Amino acid sequence: MDDATRITGLVLAGGQGTRMGGQDKGLQPFQGVPLALHALDRLQPQVGPRLVSANRHLDRYAAFGTPVVTDAEAGHAGPLAGFLAGLSRCDTPWLLTVPCDTPLFPPDLARRLMAAAWEMAKDGRPADLAIAAAPQADGPTAADAPHTAAPGAAPLRTQPVFCLLRASLRESLAQFMAGGGRKIGAWIAQHRCAVAAFDQPGDDPLGFCNANTLAELHALERALAP
Repeated sequence: MDDATRITGLVLAGGQGTRMGGQDKGLQPFQGVPLALHALDRLQPQVGPRLVSANRHLDRYAAFGTPVVTDAEAGHAGPLAGFLAGLSRCDTPWLLTVPCDTPLFPPDLARRLMAAAWEMAKDGRPADLAIAAAPQADGPTAADAPHTAAPGAAPLRTQPVFCLLRASLRESLAQFMAGGGRKIGAWIAQHRCAVAAFDQPGDDPLGFCNANTLAELHALERALAP
């Protein structure tokens, strides 16, 4: 049930980068590697095929050697548009989505989300999708906190953009968006959803720390400096 080849990995890099001054976030360097490429590399051992969702600089993303998908509609309709673009090119039973701006996401993300989905089978059938939950950071400078902060010390917050979903949900998502829906939570609420908690001993407290601004990205790099 956790065979990586049954999962297509999708890196979401199609946003406007508003809080980065309009720069293409997925192409910003993290430890010398573009964020989107860093995410692709981190996904590689966890999934089978990989895709990148992007809406600008498509030639630069294509140079990563991974198929690029674009939103079907103009106007940057948000992460769900990236989900739908990925589902349109997904040839495996499952799709795993990750944002490009969270470079330290767990190396066992796919396995634990899949385990959470199948845990629901005890109640009759597996989940339609599974999302991550992790301790809430204390603010935009959380990456400057000691890297050894204890997991589980803060309340858990769901991370719905880290989503493992059945490829068969494509039509449901297409209908939701055609009706004007844009909020991830509202669409997820229509389906049987499992949650995987990433607050166990050994879990990286920065695993879900995202960089919305260049300052946050640099803070995250400093947190990893020897």
